[in-house]
Amino acid sequence: MARALTAYLARKDVPDRKSLQKALDALKLKITLDDGYAPFKSVSYLPCTFDGEDAGFDIRFQDAPADPAPNLKAALGEQDTAIAFRWGGDIREQACVMAVCTALARDFGAIVHEDEGDKIIASDDLFKKAKNAADSL
Repeated sequence: MARALTAYLARKDVPDRKSLQKALDALKLKITLDDGYAPFKSVSYLPCTFDGEDAGFDIRFQDAPADPAPNLKAALGEQDTAIAFRWGGDIREQACVMAVCTALARDFGAIVHEDEGDKIIASDDLFKKAKNAADSL
């Protein structure tokens, strides 16, 4: 799996920090977003904590592409905003991204896409990846 995912949401559904943290808390994976998270303003590295330890990932907000990949194009409806995530080799970073993407998909209607292979990833699969990463520590 590439170390990059993109979540597509309707602009009106992009959550604020409080709403996203509430959705993360429901996953019971002990992930806390930094207070600096702000939709459309957060760019570059976003610190998080995973079970009390430092973690984080790169986040960027942008418009959805005008000419998306075929599988993505078929899945997109009113999702006009892309949130691009990238992470390094630390499993904590991967757990954080998978958890955030799970929360975005389950609670805010996001379509989560992996550019490599043009794959849509279901929220249950994202959660399994987050849980597996968390359990491996």
